[in-house]
Amino acid sequence: MRPVTKAVIPAAGLGTRFLPATKAMPKEMLPVVDKPAIQYVVEEAVQAGLVDILMVTGRNKQALENHFDRVWELERTLEAKGDTGRLEKVIASTDLADVHYLRQGDPRGLGHAVLKARQHVAREPFAVLLGDDIIYDRDPLLSEMIRVHAQRDATVIALAEVLPQDARKFGIATVEALPGTDDIVRVLDLVEKPAPGTEPSNLAIIGRYVLQPEVFDVLEHTSPGAGGEIQLTDALRELAQTGAGGGVVGVVFRGRRFDTGDRLDYIKAIVELASEREDLGAPLREWLKGFTAGF
Repeated sequence: MRPVTKAVIPAAGLGTRFLPATKAMPKEMLPVVDKPAIQYVVEEAVQAGLVDILMVTGRNKQALENHFDRVWELERTLEAKGDTGRLEKVIASTDLADVHYLRQGDPRGLGHAVLKARQHVAREPFAVLLGDDIIYDRDPLLSEMIRVHAQRDATVIALAEVLPQDARKFGIATVEALPGTDDIVRVLDLVEKPAPGTEPSNLAIIGRYVLQPEVFDVLEHTSPGAGGEIQLTDALRELAQTGAGGGVVGVVFRGRRFDTGDRLDYIKAIVELASEREDLGAPLREWLKGFTAGF
C-alpha cells in the first residue's frame, strides 16, 4: 500500500464573487478572524500528516508565497518589542509545512490544475484540498479519508448532503451502500452541475479528495466539460465506471464546513469560529445577543 504523503491545493481562481476586495488581493488571503482562509486549509493537511504541499497558483498570487515565507523584519520588530504571542503566530505560518508553488498558466479548470501537479506527485496517491473550503478542525474529515484509502486502495471523495435547489452548483454522485459501513459508499456515477430536476441524488462532492495516481492518465484525455473547463468530476466519473485504481469510494461528511468562496458562508465562518475562541467568544456572543434582538 502506497501511503499518502502529499497534498495539492489548487489556488488559481480569480475570486470574482468578492470583487472589488479581490481586485488586488488573492481570495485565499481574505482573513477569517485573524488568519487567511488558505492557512486553515494548510493546517488541515498538516493535521492529517501531510507536510509536503503543492499550491497550484496563477497570476497575482505572490501574497500566498509571502505569507508562508519568513518575514525577518517583522520577526525582529516583534522580538525587540517582546511581543512573543504575535511572534509565535507569525513563525507558525512559516514552519507549518514544506510548501511548493506551481503556476497553472491557462485557467482551464480544476481538472487541469490537478494534472499540473503530476510531476510533483509522481505515481503516488495524494490529497487535494480546495482552498475555498474550511472544514471545522474538530471534524477530522481528511484523516478519515486517508484511513479509508489505506483500507480500500481506491480514490476517495468527500460527499455532503445538499438541498435540491443547490445541487446545480456541485458535482452530484450516484452511490450504493457498502455492507458493514456507516457513511462510506461506493460511487457508481457522477455528473457535474446537473440541470434542475435531473440530479441523481442529494450527495454533492465537496472540496476534499484522496486521489490515486491513475487520475492523471484519465485527465490527460478528458475533454472540456461544464463551463468549457476540464472537470475533475468527469475524470472521477471514468474512474468510478471503469474501476481503474480501485474505483471511487465516498465518505459522507456530516460535520461543519464553510465555503469561503461564498460571501454569506464566509461571514458565517468568521462569526462561528470567532464565537468559539477563548479570547473573543464571550464578548462576541454577548454582542450578538443584543444585536440580533432588534430583528
